[in-house]
Amino acid sequence: MFDHVKFGATDYAASKAFFLKALEPLGVAVVSEGPPTYGVELSSKGKASLCIFKTDETPAHLHLAFIADNRQQVEAFYRAALEAGGKDNGAPGLRPHYHANYYAAFVIGPDGHNIEMVCHQPEAQPFHRERS
Repeated sequence: MFDHVKFGATDYAASKAFFLKALEPLGVAVVSEGPPTYGVELSSKGKASLCIFKTDETPAHLHLAFIADNRQQVEAFYRAALEAGGKDNGAPGLRPHYHANYYAAFVIGPDGHNIEMVCHQPEAQPFHRERS
């Protein structure tokens, strides 16, 4: 649905570093960058972009949810986001009140935004070869 989402950050350098580290499990990298007041565009695989710019205004808190291909990416995001200075807001796990396979983790980022990584796929089953 989205091409890009752009929002302000009071500490541009900290937010840029946080999102680069936290979203590393998705292969997110800098696509383009201008002066801090213009900002940085982060993306992976040419999909939707996350754009951050420097602002002196305190931004309204956002809830940003990113799609993971598998549950391991959710877990890797959570570890990376905490290492990048995020605060725990919900460890990786199933959230069956949303639906049976809603596996997510939540972290509060530098500007107080609730950052989520979610996988909607069931847990991968190990491959069992039938013996003949």
